[in-house]
Amino acid sequence: MCRVVRVTDPTADAFPGFCRVVWHEHVAEMSDLASDHAHHALDILLATERAVRRTVRPDKINLASLGNVVPHLHWHVIPRWTDDSHFPAPIWAGAQREGIKRRAPDHGVLQDALETELSTLNETP
Repeated sequence: MCRVVRVTDPTADAFPGFCRVVWHEHVAEMSDLASDHAHHALDILLATERAVRRTVRPDKINLASLGNVVPHLHWHVIPRWTDDSHFPAPIWAGAQREGIKRRAPDHGVLQDALETELSTLNETP
């Protein structure tokens, strides 16, 4: 029903561990989903958040669902640190400082954390 992808564009360099949860079917809003699908999507989103938190240990996680340019349901799971380039503003605002460079988590480590968290969920509805 949805997939988790690691963001690999230049934005991810400043926010290592940045992931997206993308709903497979074309819907614009979460309220377009049947109730059981919406609950499942939220479970996947929260599992992704837990995996990112465990892997990169941010000070905060930002969850964003925008879709203003392409109205397709997806969420951004963005690790944030109080000394990152944009904090406390959203990552799409202008940078407020240089920010601390952090190493991106090893793909396998983040993948293992995601698999562990996702394995605790019930089957898809």
